Amino acid sequence: MALVVAKFGGTSVASPERIQNVAKRLIKKKEAGDRVVAVVSAMGKTTDELVSLADAVNNAPTKREMDMLLSTGEQVSMALLAMAIQSMGHRAVSFTGWQAGIVTDDEFSRAKIEIINADRIIDELDNGAIVVVAGFQGLTHSGDITTLGRGGSDTTAVAVAHGIGADICEIYSDVDGVYSADPRVAPRARKLDVVSYDDMLELSSEGAGVLQSRAVEFARKFGVVIHARSAFSDEPGTIVKEVAPTMEQAVITGIAHDTSEMKVTIRGLADEAGMAARIFSTLASNKVSVDMIIQNASSDGKANISFTFPGSQRDIALDAVDQISKELNASEVLVDDNIAKVSIVGTGMKSSPGVAARAFKALAENKINIVMISTSPIRLSVVVDGDQVQDAIQCLHTEFGLDSDSVFEETQLSAEEIAAKMNKGR
Repeated sequence: MALVVAKFGGTSVASPERIQNVAKRLIKKKEAGDRVVAVVSAMGKTTDELVSLADAVNNAPTKREMDMLLSTGEQVSMALLAMAIQSMGHRAVSFTGWQAGIVTDDEFSRAKIEIINADRIIDELDNGAIVVVAGFQGLTHSGDITTLGRGGSDTTAVAVAHGIGADICEIYSDVDGVYSADPRVAPRARKLDVVSYDDMLELSSEGAGVLQSRAVEFARKFGVVIHARSAFSDEPGTIVKEVAPTMEQAVITGIAHDTSEMKVTIRGLADEAGMAARIFSTLASNKVSVDMIIQNASSDGKANISFTFPGSQRDIALDAVDQISKELNASEVLVDDNIAKVSIVGTGMKSSPGVAARAFKALAENKINIVMISTSPIRLSVVVDGDQVQDAIQCLHTEFGLDSDSVFEETQLSAEEIAAKMNKGR
């Protein structure tokens, strides 16, 4: 018998039929002897619809009121799932984030969990219930509802798993695990059986969308074992846990990519101390998240600075750049939104010299130009032209021996096919 937290994303609960399928899966675990807590996201595109509703009445709502509104999406999912379980003859109780004991700071729209008091969840488990918790939300010490921002439901699931001492935290989605690269871009990507916390954190941070980096970071901090798997099959997925290094450890675990970033180059700056500090202080004060940075000095005493940032911050970033470039009498500002960051990740890199040389050689042989480079002990990231991202991923995937013998085929299942697949063998 295991104590299990099972998180289901918006795709998994997008319709009454899919909610019923999730209910059957949870009941199957309960009947096998497990004690079960489910964490759910909002149904399908509910969050987008709520944002549109807010925009229809106020194009600049306060973050507090947006959190009040957006938190309702998960509450719909949790109540419907509990009802579905009850209709199948099993006891279930649903809890909002605050009823589940999740206490956060007061940073509306991006709150961080400070405390989880899981007594109420444990009491209901002891009473034989399947507990359903709304993801993505919590309550401040002063009693205000907050949302946790991107990846909030994954983070909720890991936090609940830690709070109740769960044996495992299962994260269900529409993919069947973590792959060595996005299989839609690299068709010979292979599913990974086990990934270390460190590798998964780097992959998530660099664009791999299976697990959110905040959830992985929380799991690593508290030793929560994650099982990333498909909501539409019973096949094993990928285990994320602390992995002891071995002599036969692969050098590279996987390749992540991100096409959402932009690059800005500020040219003709005075080549003097303090110039970079003024630029990046201005960006920081406008809450722009800078990723990669390059500074080049020219022979005429002028310098150029290039940096990348999330495309979602385009407007505030460019406003800040316009302000500081005028103050510093820059000669020109260049903006490039057709870039992609490709990152190779693996803890084996720390003890394997020559990784960068192999990567650069493979890219050069495929006529892929490198625009920017950044590294960490277990990651090498390059920025390339956006039109070359698929070629870059595929050639690096092959170079580091990650190709599988089979080719990935993406399928879209109907509700009936999903139900049949879920019920197979029951």
